[in-house]
Amino acid sequence: MISDTPNILLVNPWIHDFAAYDYWAKPIGLLYLASILREHGCKVTYIDCLNRFHPDIKNHTPSKQDGRGSYLKTFIPKPEGLEDIPRNYSRYGISEEMFRKDLLDVPKPDLILVTSHMTYWYPGLIETIRVLKKTFPPVPVLLGGIYATLCYEHAVKYSGADRVFVGAGEKFILKIIEEYTGFSAGMKFDPKEIDSYPYPAFDLENKIAFIPILTSRGCPFSCSYCASSFLFPERMKRTPESVINEIMHWHEKYKVKDFALYDDAFLTDAQSHAIPILEGIIGTGINVRFHTPNAIHIREITKQTAGLMFKAGFRTVRLGLETTLFENRTDLDRKVSETEFRESISFLKEAGFSKKQVGAYLLVGLPGQETASIMESIKTVKEIGITPVPTYYAPIPHTGFWKQAVLCSRYEIETDPIFTNNAILPCRKEGFSWEIISNLKKLAEF
Repeated sequence: MISDTPNILLVNPWIHDFAAYDYWAKPIGLLYLASILREHGCKVTYIDCLNRFHPDIKNHTPSKQDGRGSYLKTFIPKPEGLEDIPRNYSRYGISEEMFRKDLLDVPKPDLILVTSHMTYWYPGLIETIRVLKKTFPPVPVLLGGIYATLCYEHAVKYSGADRVFVGAGEKFILKIIEEYTGFSAGMKFDPKEIDSYPYPAFDLENKIAFIPILTSRGCPFSCSYCASSFLFPERMKRTPESVINEIMHWHEKYKVKDFALYDDAFLTDAQSHAIPILEGIIGTGINVRFHTPNAIHIREITKQTAGLMFKAGFRTVRLGLETTLFENRTDLDRKVSETEFRESISFLKEAGFSKKQVGAYLLVGLPGQETASIMESIKTVKEIGITPVPTYYAPIPHTGFWKQAVLCSRYEIETDPIFTNNAILPCRKEGFSWEIISNLKKLAEF
């Protein structure tokens, strides 16, 4: 047991996949834990295996103006069972040499915390933990995050972590630190009140290209393809003042101009939440850009919210449409009707948004889905005058579609999450098809 102030190392693992790109992706949960630990007296270090701005990367690919960019990648063998997929498979992130060098440069940790993301990215996680174990053999490695929560038994059996945790780590992180190190600190925040959390420790990064903002956690909807309600069963909202203060903090202190909204339901209860946030941002007079990679609910877009979003600086608006077959979508979700969709688009256009700024996510590869229906949805979205964004479906445990996905998939997705990878179209009985992907991409272009 450690009696003095413990050194805690937090690690964002590699990605192993057929494709990966930084669409405003940061491990916000892990960095919330880092800031909480730091505020409670722990010594914290952080290594991001996906760091696009690592000082040892040569010939770095420039970021886009909005903060997005390509990860460094290294070709690696395909996982067993996916050898027939005609795509290259890669490790995304810094090289193994860079990772090992970074590990030797940090103080020897007393405890290592590793997060996890997509369920089918677990091979990259396993490799990350293997390097950690080889570098610091006696140090306990604890695993949390999305994969750990959705695939707990698989993570316990295969990840290599000494212990796997389920759910939001803020609730138990200080108890875990005390259990493993003997270091005890009185709780200075309320795990049920996000406003009481210190800002995520993005200052641990060597360059801040953008900042994710979380104004609420959880979602009141239970869409059949989404695990949000399982991952965050309790809905929590921040006060508008705290959100505005955080945006101002990152903008004024670190000159950040791009913010990615991580909410699953930003416009829900807009009168008491989104509207005062947007009005507050406008009132500050700052010149920043907002992006919505997690999508916003179409039904909640009004003339007022559309106008405020445009004035506040929203420049990438993604809509959770999924399909334009509105009469047959009750098994999918109950978020929007055709009339509501068309009306919301008219509000966005009237506010000043261009067709390139507004994109509608359309799910591809759902159980039993016909290719013709996807093509029809793409054509309808283009006809309305916004950008169709084909989004490939990945089966997720604990969702409404999971049992149906298990029955129709050509893979044993219940046995191994590697087969839930959306890049392989796991629920398309005809198998992977470059022709289908190419045709949909061409059709979606203006």
